Amino acid sequence: EMPVLFKQELQNEEAKEGKQVKLTCELSKPNTPVKWMKGDTVLCASEKYEFKQRGTVAELIIRDVKSIDS
Repeated sequence: EMPVLFKQELQNEEAKEGKQVKLTCELSKPNTPVKWMKGDTVLCASEKYEFKQRGTVAELIIRDVKSIDS
């Protein structure tokens, strides 16, 4: 079985404090499970973090951005 690769790597995004930001990556295989992390910490879906995945595209939406989210 072919390994899953990034077709589009994660790009740096900027957002103003209190706003939201969307991070997007594209994988080589559709509907591959994605684990979003900040450093060594796995992020969990919450009011702050929302995960979306359609086919090969995975998105992380961070709401109410603070400087600690960088």
